Amino acid sequence: MGLASALAIALLGLSPPEAPRLLVICSPGSPGSTAEAQPTLDAFASVLEKSAGWPASSLGVVYYGAAEPGRERIAGGEAATALVSPPFYYEFAAALSLQARLEAIPLSGAGEVYSLVARKGLVTSAASLSGWEITGSAGFSEGFVREVVLGEWGRLPSDARITYSALPLSALRRSATGNHVAVLLNREQTDALGTLPFAGELEILHRSGTFPAGLFCLASNRLPAARAESLARALRDLNQTDTGREALKSIRLSGFSVLDKSRLKSLTRSSPAKEKSGP
Repeated sequence: MGLASALAIALLGLSPPEAPRLLVICSPGSPGSTAEAQPTLDAFASVLEKSAGWPASSLGVVYYGAAEPGRERIAGGEAATALVSPPFYYEFAAALSLQARLEAIPLSGAGEVYSLVARKGLVTSAASLSGWEITGSAGFSEGFVREVVLGEWGRLPSDARITYSALPLSALRRSATGNHVAVLLNREQTDALGTLPFAGELEILHRSGTFPAGLFCLASNRLPAARAESLARALRDLNQTDTGREALKSIRLSGFSVLDKSRLKSLTRSSPAKEKSGP
């Protein structure tokens, strides 16, 4: 703001216009680009700010289908809130000061479950995956895959490679033909597994526990408490109106619910020293 404008505002007793607050949606592996999603998100932002009682154009919403650009945008000062996936929260919550407030409910129903899939008969335990590749949309967070999703199944060999793959179909084909590739699928992908012509060659080795499908978080206390509460309340109430339900449907959600904080325990990243320790 220029000196003349600032002086005029001061003399008139006006408050300077507030910069738009940004809600960053980051779901690595989800389809669509940032640019393709923007018109839908602009319409969603308009409905949400009205529901929250915020001034017009005071809320921006942007989407990223990859972890790093989403992390960078949340780290920027304009991002006040974020809607993120379980592996993203595990990997970056501490560094980005994310404070989870609500659970997002997909149209397909509450909760996210991950399934590890490989060719039948090749894997009998976690130890069998020595030298294997484990790939999937959660693979950008090696700790989430090793410690959270597969931790209850058994300790993975140190030479098992964790990789990121947004689209699992190619990896599933390689796995079905006997390549040493295990594929980590989310619930929606697992539900579609039976439609593949080579599904009979594959088996589910392990299913994880249930995680929140998405987490609405405050970022670094950048939003005043009253604003944070009005936005959280608006998200919880969106599914109470036809306009709100349509807005939620446009981003493939049916609503938001109050988060049971005990469900975050498994998504709290261990210290590096603890992660490296073992029997």
